[in-house]
Amino acid sequence: MSGAAERTVDPRMADADLRAWLTEMDAVALERLYAAADAARSATVGPEVHLRGLIEVSNTCARACSYCGISVHNKAVQRYRMGREEILDCARRAKDLGYGTVVMQAGEDPLLSGEFIAGIIRAIKRDIGGLAVTLSLGERSEDDLRLWRAAGADRYLLRFESSNPRLYARIHPAAHGHPPVDPGAAEVPRVGMLRRLQELGFQAGTGVMVGIPGQTWDDLVSDLRTFQRLDIEMIGVGPYIPHPATPLAHDFDGAAEHGQQVPNTVLTALKMVALARLLVPDANIPATTAVATLDKNNGREDALKAGANVVMPNLTPIKYRALYEIYPDKACVNETAEQCHSCLAARIHSVGRCIGTGFGEAPKSHRRSA
Repeated sequence: MSGAAERTVDPRMADADLRAWLTEMDAVALERLYAAADAARSATVGPEVHLRGLIEVSNTCARACSYCGISVHNKAVQRYRMGREEILDCARRAKDLGYGTVVMQAGEDPLLSGEFIAGIIRAIKRDIGGLAVTLSLGERSEDDLRLWRAAGADRYLLRFESSNPRLYARIHPAAHGHPPVDPGAAEVPRVGMLRRLQELGFQAGTGVMVGIPGQTWDDLVSDLRTFQRLDIEMIGVGPYIPHPATPLAHDFDGAAEHGQQVPNTVLTALKMVALARLLVPDANIPATTAVATLDKNNGREDALKAGANVVMPNLTPIKYRALYEIYPDKACVNETAEQCHSCLAARIHSVGRCIGTGFGEAPKSHRRSA
């Protein structure tokens, strides 16, 4: 078991332990890692799996991220932007299905104005009620963030994708008022933004892709340490899935030829989920759609058994879902909201877990508000 029987499996792990677990391939050893992560999940956030209803509000984006199928450089995309009542209808469906949270996600769309989103947040809180509101709308101004928090938004998701400034700069080229990122910076810009979100009172979420061309095992160790340093409330990890219409799909980096390239596999993602749970035990960690896309039979279940406690059923109207193609062949793209709910409920129960009620806040949010 490549020394895994003696290797540390707890929050005190050294970087060498993290790297060893990330590169471990012995199935018996990995079961020990997943069992430890599952025990940590049980002790901190309990048996409940919380459902976050996803609303993909707009596929319009002004950014040129080299991995994303809806970025501004993809001229073949049929763009859409949902209207106020369409969004609110999705939120009502979330309430009817018993979800505790709605997640409004979009590309970085300048026409989703601060006041437009604030009005929707207020309507959800005032007219529908009983729902936490999570936003995932990209890098927005301080004024927008303050306005949305005051309107009642509870959480904000901003994935940094890689904590390595060199790699981050390569996959996030300058666009729409965002200057080039300094590849020699001490940290990637979004880490500072996440701290600011926490200061504003949001429960902050972030995440990374595993298997980005040029990504090394040491990069993933740095990503895990960044989660831990931020004491982040939500952590999303999924495999990088190439989109053929993006620059990164045709990119190459020397990491591969030197044997350092991280594989973009479900296995790598599961190891990251487990290690993230051990390092930040009371975070909310989803079984991501990307994992389910690469392993449609067991991906979500395996992630739940490796420490995840959240799934995100899709509420987006079917006529828009295929257009929100950040990567191809996305799981559940042709299912109605009700079909998606039934399928996920069955998967959750199949691994001996129960569906959560209420907002499903990360326990650390109570410590910060105390």
